[in-house]
Amino acid sequence: MSSHREAPEISKDPVADSTDVYAFVSPDACDTVTLIANYIPLQGAASGPNFFEFGDDVRYEIHIDNTGDGRPDVTYQFQFTTHLRNQDTFLYNTGPIASLDSPNWNRHQTYTLTRVEAGGRTTVLGRNLACPPCNIGPLSTPDYPSLAAAAVHTLGSRKVFAGQRAEGFYVDLGSIFDLGNLRPFQQLHNQFGLNAFTQPAPGVNTTNELNVHSLALQVPIADLTHRGWHGSDVANPAATIGVWTTASRRQARVISPRSGHDVESGPYVQVSRLGNPLFNEVLVPMAKKDLWNSLTPADDKQFASYVAKPELANLLPVLYPGVFPQLDTLNKSGKPRADLLAILLTGIPSGVVPGFQNFTGATQADMLRLNVAVPPATQPNILGLVAGDAAGFPNGRRVFDDVVTVELRAIAGVTVPLVDKTYTPDGAAGAVTDGLTPADVKNPYLDHFPYLGVPYDGYHNPS
Repeated sequence: MSSHREAPEISKDPVADSTDVYAFVSPDACDTVTLIANYIPLQGAASGPNFFEFGDDVRYEIHIDNTGDGRPDVTYQFQFTTHLRNQDTFLYNTGPIASLDSPNWNRHQTYTLTRVEAGGRTTVLGRNLACPPCNIGPLSTPDYPSLAAAAVHTLGSRKVFAGQRAEGFYVDLGSIFDLGNLRPFQQLHNQFGLNAFTQPAPGVNTTNELNVHSLALQVPIADLTHRGWHGSDVANPAATIGVWTTASRRQARVISPRSGHDVESGPYVQVSRLGNPLFNEVLVPMAKKDLWNSLTPADDKQFASYVAKPELANLLPVLYPGVFPQLDTLNKSGKPRADLLAILLTGIPSGVVPGFQNFTGATQADMLRLNVAVPPATQPNILGLVAGDAAGFPNGRRVFDDVVTVELRAIAGVTVPLVDKTYTPDGAAGAVTDGLTPADVKNPYLDHFPYLGVPYDGYHNPS
């Protein structure tokens, strides 16, 4: 979920499959924004002899729109190169990896980071930047935190990291995709006459002990905003940026016979995209998911009807009879969900939430919107804005935000009163959840860049 295996074609290409995007004002460096894009979903920690890595044949990008048209004004490009030190071994490493230049580490990656501006200006920020290895186990990677720390590169006023991290997104995939079941409410599910559940159960974190590959940047706020704006006025339109990630491949690929090598040519073609969590996963119908992955946010008006009348909102009263009567009435009224259209496609205008806005204009575009003038919370709430914490989702997204619960509750109707004061949400709408919190993530988040936890190693996490 969020965006793990969310479309038929990209599910066959995990190296180019974006899983999550995060954007937040850095809590330990408040004049910067941290951007994180994760790829290669659902990595089992125990692997080998070929461990997970970025694709040399994939162009990874993190985009920022600061003019509200759904098109990139600033883009950070990552291009990877894989190196072999020993052509005559099948092993990833032939001894303990004590440093990023260890001769024991056979297959390693470096990358080039480039900043591209809408006007065409291109700046290479760093070349031959080293990635850390995957976390293999106590003999191969005995001090993994030190290896990862060495792979955090400082480039002037910016920091960058590219490598394996612990999956920080928590979700009960096994239950949710079993016909919309939520374990804390499973006894209320219609169960299709099967009577499988008689009482609630705690959520199960399907992504626990799994890893991802992260592209992480920490950059000055003025790097991202229109004309370098940097201030404290939350109401200023220049305070809000839109963020999304893409992965692209060359248009043509030829498999060379009897060589084991491919030849790629032609322009890059976008094959993966992600802005708001769960957008393509839950809102876009199956037949259009691959199309959505190929487009820019500027083209998202064609998907607005699926946000205005989400399928899941219609399913909840059917799957949980009698639990969501107010939502059922709202669905049957045919009124478009102006609350969801604002949250996901335009941002929230001034005057809706007192003292807050992250509105980017009339262009309907799926982007993770962040008002950079909102300071980090001193006491963060994992439910973000809906719980009064304006520094959290859907104002950007922090690594620990409970986006599943927030979006379930929004779809169930808790955000409707933002645009219709006469609407009273169902009591269950404010309680619906898959039953998980950050406590269900085994490897804890960090309080510093790159914020996601140390990846799970295969020795201690063989499952």
